[in-house]
Amino acid sequence: MSKGRIRVRLKSYDARVIDACCQQILDAVIRTGAKVIGPVPLPTDRSLYAVNKSPFIDKDARDHYEICVHKRLIDIISPTSKTIDSLTNLALPAGVDVELKM
Repeated sequence: MSKGRIRVRLKSYDARVIDACCQQILDAVIRTGAKVIGPVPLPTDRSLYAVNKSPFIDKDARDHYEICVHKRLIDIISPTSKTIDSLTNLALPAGVDVELKM
């Protein structure tokens, strides 16, 4: 039962957690015998925020905060039914957004 390709897209705020998730997915897919391309690191989204330190007078005094969203892409070529079952049964850590496209 070959569906062609499964594209797995991962997003996380922490780069170490997303790399650990990628390794879990790779181990599960390679065990079932499918071919894997990736993980491909996609560009990191950076959001910068400037917040006033004081509510009223000091307009020039600000705190700067940054949020980085790390992304990875994994392509699974010629998956089997075992591959799909192992992907659905993975226990991935919290804080990782996973998108599957067939």
